[in-house]
Amino acid sequence: MSAQRPDRNLALELVRVTEAAAMAAGRWVGRGDKNAADQAAVDGMRAMLDSVSMNGVVVIGEGEKDEAPMLYNGEEVGDGTGPAVDVAVDPLEGTRLTALGQPNAIAVIAVAERGTMFFPGAAVYMEKIAVGPQGIDAVDITASPTENVAAVARAKGVSAREISVVVLERDRHDDLIAELRDAGAKVNLIRDGDVAPAIAAASTGTGVDILYGIGGTPEGVISAAALKCVGGGIQGRLWPRDDDERAKLEDAGLDPSRVLTTDDLVTGNDVFVAATGVTTGSLLRGVRYLPNGAVTDSIVMRSRSGTVRRVEATHALDKLEALTGREYR
Repeated sequence: MSAQRPDRNLALELVRVTEAAAMAAGRWVGRGDKNAADQAAVDGMRAMLDSVSMNGVVVIGEGEKDEAPMLYNGEEVGDGTGPAVDVAVDPLEGTRLTALGQPNAIAVIAVAERGTMFFPGAAVYMEKIAVGPQGIDAVDITASPTENVAAVARAKGVSAREISVVVLERDRHDDLIAELRDAGAKVNLIRDGDVAPAIAAASTGTGVDILYGIGGTPEGVISAAALKCVGGGIQGRLWPRDDDERAKLEDAGLDPSRVLTTDDLVTGNDVFVAATGVTTGSLLRGVRYLPNGAVTDSIVMRSRSGTVRRVEATHALDKLEALTGREYR
């Protein structure tokens, strides 16, 4: 195994990967076929990944090998020449958002030193709260939503009425939503896709203060990687759906009652994250198509330097197709 540290140029290599996934998925925006959109994103991302200078293993992917033909957990990615790294991918975070033409669908990838990303085992869902730098020392996932809203408001020096909370629109969140509103917070309900709002909670000018509720565990790990770069953080607890899943977690040595912090979910200090917008949302603009081109909006982050770059790229589709042999139109 290589002991080579991930190079800073890796960040800009990764954005090419998410741009490819976003442009592939972008052709399916509003067409009502989330499976086709997801497959296009997976194909686009996988084709570009092998050109990246890294010796990567997918830790958070599309699922187990028999369920996902590409980007499955354990799959080796990269050209094998670079550093040994863990890779977390979500080629299309927000498949239904894409199909319905709704905001906040993104393509995202996170990379960290080998062996530093949390593997959630059988846990599909995680209870989580994500906030920016001002709020991370104030929140406590074991406290009530009312207490957490008040704590973030105090940390930011505003009233609870100024706090905006993003919550997935699910029946399981009915009580949470009611309490957040009773606490004075503004609640922004989303259909899917909680990685972008988690990053938005730690970014200025997005209008998001807190991501709250139960969502995907893989998305929690990717969010932790991103928050390690931009500041702020996340707290989570595994949320087994039934007794059988709870037993599987406990057999694997995972305690559902344990509070997982950002550093528990991603222990490494060399973390890279790239994300490209598919549909326009609070964090990124969606893919915009030109007569023979496309414009993408991405964010690229590195934890060690704390550098966050916004990358707007214009792509000449005929040249891309000639270079890669893939269709982008």
